[in-house]
Amino acid sequence: MKKLLPLLLAAVLAPQVAQADVRITEWMYSGGSGEFVEFTNLGSSAVDFSGWSYDDDSQLAGVFDLSAFGLVAAGESVIITEIDAATFRMDWSLASSVKVLGGYTNNLGRADEINLFNAGGTLVDRLTYGDNVAAGGPRTQNASANAGSFAALGANSATSWVLSAAGDAEGSYVSLSGALGNPGSSAFAAAVPEPESYAMLLAGLGLLGGIARRRQRA
Repeated sequence: MKKLLPLLLAAVLAPQVAQADVRITEWMYSGGSGEFVEFTNLGSSAVDFSGWSYDDDSQLAGVFDLSAFGLVAAGESVIITEIDAATFRMDWSLASSVKVLGGYTNNLGRADEINLFNAGGTLVDRLTYGDNVAAGGPRTQNASANAGSFAALGANSATSWVLSAAGDAEGSYVSLSGALGNPGSSAFAAAVPEPESYAMLLAGLGLLGGIARRRQRA
């Protein structure tokens, strides 16, 4: 019993570090029908994207408005792309429910930066990458990149990212135009428990604590 309590406590507390986090979870700078960037809400509650924005290495808040995403649910991934949103959805066979904003002009280069800002202009996430592994990241031409681990998200270290591979943990596949990726969802979202999970863990922890106290009195 004494060994089990610390484990349950760690299970409850550890995921809370990621609460309210919106992170860059995938990008491809060139290929297929057009480049794209994916953002995922890894928190436990919805995030209002009103006033949020994206920019590349000029690092200016407000350049490309993300307000049209509206409320982004916990675990939801949203996408920005240089091409028309409908064309992007068709190329990647995405449902209409997947939120895509098209037509941004501050395009990514072979070596560039992805910056996400909240409504107050505060930097939420940044990913700086090179055009090859030695220069600081995978070259995402015709294949997107995903974080190699949960710890890589938000760390601004593209060397910890890996190219998509068909049938990988992210469920990557080939688009109609021949690009490889998995836009519209992130496997890392499943690593963040729902609020109900926390409630169940806390309830279980309290029950075990009560049992332990009763045994101590006996």
